[in-house]
Amino acid sequence: MKFRVVIAQDEDGVFIAQCPALPGCVSQGQTRKEAEANVKEAIQCYIESLRKHDEPIPPPITEEIIDIAI
Repeated sequence: MKFRVVIAQDEDGVFIAQCPALPGCVSQGQTRKEAEANVKEAIQCYIESLRKHDEPIPPPITEEIIDIAI
């Protein structure tokens, strides 16, 4: 499965990564790469927990990137 992840750097320089399709699924890292690895692990744990509790897995978010000339 593929999930959209949003990564932003906070005012302290820490990278915060979240998965909008999975409410509350947030992680962080000192680097962008670390935050990405950490949120990937968080997503895997989140999905495992949903399965363990027989809860539905939200579908991944699909999106398109649109190029706008300005």
